[in-house]
Amino acid sequence: MFLYYILALVIVIIDQVTKWIVVKTMDIGEQITVIENFFYLTSHRNSGAAWGILQGQMMFFYIVTVIVVIGIVYYMQKYGKDSRLLAISLSLALGGAIGNFIDRLFRKEVVDFFDFILFGYDYPIFNVADSSLVIGVILVLIVTFIDEKKKGKEQ
Repeated sequence: MFLYYILALVIVIIDQVTKWIVVKTMDIGEQITVIENFFYLTSHRNSGAAWGILQGQMMFFYIVTVIVVIGIVYYMQKYGKDSRLLAISLSLALGGAIGNFIDRLFRKEVVDFFDFILFGYDYPIFNVADSSLVIGVILVLIVTFIDEKKKGKEQ
């Protein structure tokens, strides 16, 4: 199980280093074109959650994140031993949750910078922690679906 916590720590480090680089080298709102009309690095701050909802509700985010982290660690300890993919999924979610928690705790806002335009839609700006969290949750759903399908075949 130790390696899965190391994976979460690596995610937190990558997340925090990339955010530090953005804070130190870019002004808020500054945009660097990576691929014209598709991918930009845009320095942005968010004091809410996804898509800017619940702006300024820091105490809510502190409480929810602590509960989520405890839940993830519990599930990693209880079920992660039986499924490598579940353990990896939970590690990604854990790293993402902690990465954004650090921002909220010390900056009172989350640093975002990945800015994509997908099929004409300017997708909300996000960061490494967000990516890790989303991928982790999607993988947890896939693992759950596979496990349920296996249980159905066994019955």
